[in-house]
Amino acid sequence: MPDAPAAEPLPLCPAADLAEGGRALVWDVLLWGQPARAFVLRHGGVLRGYVNRCAHVPVEMDWRPGDFLDADQRFIVCSIHGASYDPADGRCAGGPCGRGRLIAVAVGEVDDQACWYPSRDIRPRPAAAADAPSSPT
Repeated sequence: MPDAPAAEPLPLCPAADLAEGGRALVWDVLLWGQPARAFVLRHGGVLRGYVNRCAHVPVEMDWRPGDFLDADQRFIVCSIHGASYDPADGRCAGGPCGRGRLIAVAVGEVDDQACWYPSRDIRPRPAAAADAPSSPT
């Protein structure tokens, strides 16, 4: 997981919109200066955020927009090759991801809002280039 955030939190949605084991919220970011997507979901009562990119093959992982968890809501699973990741830390839990792990995005809850914290590597995408976040509902 990322270190304690130093940046100001950027709001995403009401925290209550992210149900335990439910659909994630997906939004646009810049990863190392290049367009990418990130997601936040609630698992184990905690918000977890990652770049939407499989460690096995750099493709977006959701089955449908915002759907990342397996049927048992135990693992984040890549829809392309079935690589599975532990939601708690993004480490590969099975499949072709080997010792890989997802790229964590610092997220949290501030004043009942789900927020994310930009970092040196993961920055906000300029408003004109970014789409609105995809609702988790």
